[in-house]
Amino acid sequence: MKVLLYGGTFDPPHNGHMNNLRAALDLVQPDRAIVMPAGIPPHKAASATPGAVRLAMCRCFTALSPVVEVSDWEIRQGGRSYTVHTLEMLRARFPDAALYLSVGSDMLLSFQKWCRWQDILQMAALVVESRRPGDEGALQTAADALQAAGGRVLFARAESYPCASSDLRTGRIPRAEWPRHLPAPVLQVIEEEGLYPAADALPATKEDCGHDL
Repeated sequence: MKVLLYGGTFDPPHNGHMNNLRAALDLVQPDRAIVMPAGIPPHKAASATPGAVRLAMCRCFTALSPVVEVSDWEIRQGGRSYTVHTLEMLRARFPDAALYLSVGSDMLLSFQKWCRWQDILQMAALVVESRRPGDEGALQTAADALQAAGGRVLFARAESYPCASSDLRTGRIPRAEWPRHLPAPVLQVIEEEGLYPAADALPATKEDCGHDL
């Protein structure tokens, strides 16, 4: 049995997130894929969007495959969410499963700063998406270092998506363009909840988007 974990703040989840999970599903072919919205990610400030609302937006991922499910486990724990604790929970829940952890290419480059990263490598293979042109050498170097430390690193076929969640929240991408970047169920939740008022308060720019998942 193969179990894929796909975590993130998802504030909001956009088509780049969808592309990344789709690529990981195609590569791993898991029996279960668990989308896990974070409570408070260690490397970011707490999200202003309530966990229950981010959880509702993440229902969009279930359209990708019948094996995809959305979990509120990290949100229910409260406080900061550490991937190693989530993997320990999954290891206890699925003791005989092969675990896979989906990460973006930027996360691979900083992986050795993660809490108990060596333990993560022992529990799960890393599935890396969103390769940006010019990053190949640095990514391979990072992958080689992690594999030398006993890890397993797989590269999925997903290109970097020209949108960031922060660009949507702050208005760098105007609302008129949001249907290009957001799944319809996410747009519906945003409208119903009145999310991201700052997007209406700032003028849109023509700067290139970053890669903030």
